[in-house]
Amino acid sequence: MSAGVLPASGPAEALDREPRSRGEAGDAEALDAYSRAVVGVAGRLSPSVANLTVQRGTRRGRVPAGAGSGVVLSRDGFILTSAHVVAPRSASGRARFTDGRELRFEVVGRDPLSDLAIVRADDGDLVPAELGDAERLRVGQLVVAIGNPHGLEGSVTAGVVSALGRALPARTRSGVRVIDNVVQTDAALNPGNSGGALADGDGRVVGVNTAIAGIGLGLAVPINGSTRRIVAALINRGEVRRAYLGIAGGPRPLPPRARRQTGADRGVEVVEVAAASPAETAGIRAGDVIFELDGERVSSAGDLQRMMVEELIGREVTARLVRDGSLVERAIVPAELDAEDARR
Repeated sequence: MSAGVLPASGPAEALDREPRSRGEAGDAEALDAYSRAVVGVAGRLSPSVANLTVQRGTRRGRVPAGAGSGVVLSRDGFILTSAHVVAPRSASGRARFTDGRELRFEVVGRDPLSDLAIVRADDGDLVPAELGDAERLRVGQLVVAIGNPHGLEGSVTAGVVSALGRALPARTRSGVRVIDNVVQTDAALNPGNSGGALADGDGRVVGVNTAIAGIGLGLAVPINGSTRRIVAALINRGEVRRAYLGIAGGPRPLPPRARRQTGADRGVEVVEVAAASPAETAGIRAGDVIFELDGERVSSAGDLQRMMVEELIGREVTARLVRDGSLVERAIVPAELDAEDARR
């Protein structure tokens, strides 16, 4: 072929064989890597995500009560989901899987204060998911949501961690508690995704999708040390026991003199004390600023809430507080949070 003459195949084919620019090649490689990650997570995790159809009993028999998703924890049938998906506790239903199986399940335990629940399917030989640790997540990290929006089984959406440390209110008969360290993601979530898996790029479940805060915005209860303990309690006992003080309050800086005396900068100002509560019995008053409980510093209502674990129930602890500018100590015996209330 003489110089400057195009091959017989024509100019279009010759141009097609020219190498792409570095930018185009890099974009393609990045897209391929992203796609491979999402496809890998979907293939690994989809068999472990169930489509839950929930029923509740009435005088007329069992009637539909909603739907959602669940994540298999063990081969013998334990499935993690959202508490609001399987309300009330007497609910039961069917769990469908991507391999076509449909199994009956019963509710083992619910904890509305964390929006987590455990159900158990009748049959075994399920495919358990691997749990990860939401404490290792970083803003901007790839996450994949798998669930059953609008009953469409095995739906996969992907996005990033938009924010960490969000708070989600959980309402009960006696007031509002807060689910801490909720994961915010822009992976699209819709009705039916609740109870499904939020996974990292390695297919480990790092959250349980629990709420839709708006278009393109989702929240998930994190999988961490606290939620693992909740899950274990639900599996073993069907309930989660929590301590209770009976106060409502918010953060407040300590007066300068109290700061110098205690080394603490902030505390929790008591706004309200519940009647006949452990706090009232101990002589805690509105206006007190609690900065230490059982030897641990507290600077927010969330700090106090995290301390209300089962081990504190019935055990006398010392509350250190500032009252009218003076340091005061009060002995207080936390009671157990009303279990009936926690079921609602």
